[in-house]
Amino acid sequence: MNIPRSSFPRIVIIGGGFAGISLAKKLRNKNVQVVLLDKHNYHNFQPLMYQVATGGLEPDSIAYPIRKIVQEYKDFYFRLGEVREINTENNTIYADIGELKFDYLVIATGSKTNYFGNKEIERNSMAMKTIPQSLNIRSLILENFEQALLTNDIDERHSLMNFVLVGGGPTGVELAGALAEMKKAILPKDYPDLDVRKMEINLVQGSNRILDSMSENASEKAENFLLDLGVSVWKNVRVTGYDGKTVTTNSDLSFDSATVIWTAGVQGALPHGLKADSFIKNVNRIKVNQYNQVEGYDNLFAIGDIAVMTSEQYPQGHPMMAQPAMQQGRLLADNLIRIINKKAPKLFEYKDKGSMATIGRNKAVVDLPKFKFSGVFAWFVWMFVHLFSLIGFKNKAVVFLNWVYNYIRFDREARLIMRPYKKRNQVSFTSDEL
Repeated sequence: MNIPRSSFPRIVIIGGGFAGISLAKKLRNKNVQVVLLDKHNYHNFQPLMYQVATGGLEPDSIAYPIRKIVQEYKDFYFRLGEVREINTENNTIYADIGELKFDYLVIATGSKTNYFGNKEIERNSMAMKTIPQSLNIRSLILENFEQALLTNDIDERHSLMNFVLVGGGPTGVELAGALAEMKKAILPKDYPDLDVRKMEINLVQGSNRILDSMSENASEKAENFLLDLGVSVWKNVRVTGYDGKTVTTNSDLSFDSATVIWTAGVQGALPHGLKADSFIKNVNRIKVNQYNQVEGYDNLFAIGDIAVMTSEQYPQGHPMMAQPAMQQGRLLADNLIRIINKKAPKLFEYKDKGSMATIGRNKAVVDLPKFKFSGVFAWFVWMFVHLFSLIGFKNKAVVFLNWVYNYIRFDREARLIMRPYKKRNQVSFTSDEL
């Protein structure tokens, strides 16, 4: 990898998400050598990917070059590559670009879509965990309407205009709201010779309420917002199969749909090489102690979505969101310096700053530790928090201007088919190519 030798301890970070970037920033110009590896050369702001998928934003407005973040850091190196295996016996990582020794290793590889072993759903549905996947969804949505114009088959047209979103968490709810707004204000103008009123948006949730990680009040308000927008919300329904044409469930309910977007679960993006008792197999998340230290290892750490730190308050680990990841990254940076200097590390204590979700124009729900509210004010709070959290002034400015324009004009300028999307049964792609 052409990393020069250093007299300082070498800390290798795998992953440039919220956790990895927060750790890297806090290690800036310390007496350590830092090597950051990621399979992309940009940091992706995942909370706004649904806006890329629905034409509200261009992908470069929610992505930021990792090299630009770290370009002035002393003894800091970024390498574009994917880590394939960790050899814990000789403290070496093996990637597609070579191998590298480390003194301390931090795994911040985040999460990926969890299909719970259902290969048929994995093969035929759409995921939205990366920017390329969001662009695929954007292309497929628009291509469906172009195709609906051309067909005289009523059943085929219905399938092309019927969207099924599986998973009623923040991603599914926000995506459903964005699609409903497209149906209301944009698609009728783009396709005047198509009866867009027949477009259906179905949100399928396996539990008894959407946004079940938030308060019951937030769930109820969000559901009412979606119903007002014309979204059909199906609760206590679990999708069991999708053959590319028909969605089957654990009940008598089924859907004929050309587009199924799967947001029903995530699992850790786990590299190979750790001992079996160091991670939870069914979710591929690494077990860590209160210092984010991987169980069974002295110099291995895990932070963010990939890590499970259990406590009385969080028996299943902390929420797989940006805030726990960023807080863990910042504290681990301090703890690594303390460990190197032979000082005792500090215990991690998560400071819950709340959660929120937007359902569309002037509609959002916000759960803060002491306050819970919804509606227009919540929508402005959601916008401010997400705008402030973006990296880079240009990204903040571009997103803000897009939001202002979209609000005034009730429009989404980025509804472009830049690269046509072909389903897997039409051409042969691997999951990494899509």
